[in-house]
Amino acid sequence: MEVRYICPTAYDSSVYLVNGKVLIDAGMNSDLIIKQLEKYIKLTELKLIILTHCHYDHTAAAAAIAEKSGAEVGIHKADLEGVNDEYLSVSVLFGERAPAVKPTITYEEGDKIDIGDGEYLKVIHTPGHSKGSICLYEPVSKSLFSGDTVFPRGGFGRMDFEGSEPNKMLGSVEKLTKLDVKNLYSGHGAPTDRDGNKQITASYTMLKMIMGA
Repeated sequence: MEVRYICPTAYDSSVYLVNGKVLIDAGMNSDLIIKQLEKYIKLTELKLIILTHCHYDHTAAAAAIAEKSGAEVGIHKADLEGVNDEYLSVSVLFGERAPAVKPTITYEEGDKIDIGDGEYLKVIHTPGHSKGSICLYEPVSKSLFSGDTVFPRGGFGRMDFEGSEPNKMLGSVEKLTKLDVKNLYSGHGAPTDRDGNKQITASYTMLKMIMGA
């Protein structure tokens, strides 16, 4: 699996180009992101944009990228409504309107997404940060795209947004501890290829302490 890491500004989510065909999250600044993508591919080679959840910093650029590339856009069914809502998308916190993107595909737990070269991403529903947050696991390279569910060094996503489900976050992170993860590609910050399992376990331990579980 080939992964290109793109992060145009400090406020955008991390954006990952996978196998030159699939984009995981889209960030906010479409002009900068498209410029970065065109260093690696012709934009029309992009076939799919997967949104790990409905928040503005991950989705705002998706409409422009999809329009220029012709790519489809997918999101978990529980966040389909939220992506175009000012409060559920938290676009109001950025002083912006909700994203204009209209997802064409919805995902559920256990779905397998073809990413070419005989590889796939398994959809893991991890509610907590949002109702429809997902992580994506590629078993051959032992890679996890974790969105804003967990971050390196014991971090995890906020649970105080409209649509967050803090009572489900611990179970979601516990689910991730059962995976064999080497490479962790989170929704913010640079990816890491060291001790993915340990970093997820650290997130789980920290979350248990904070929640008093």
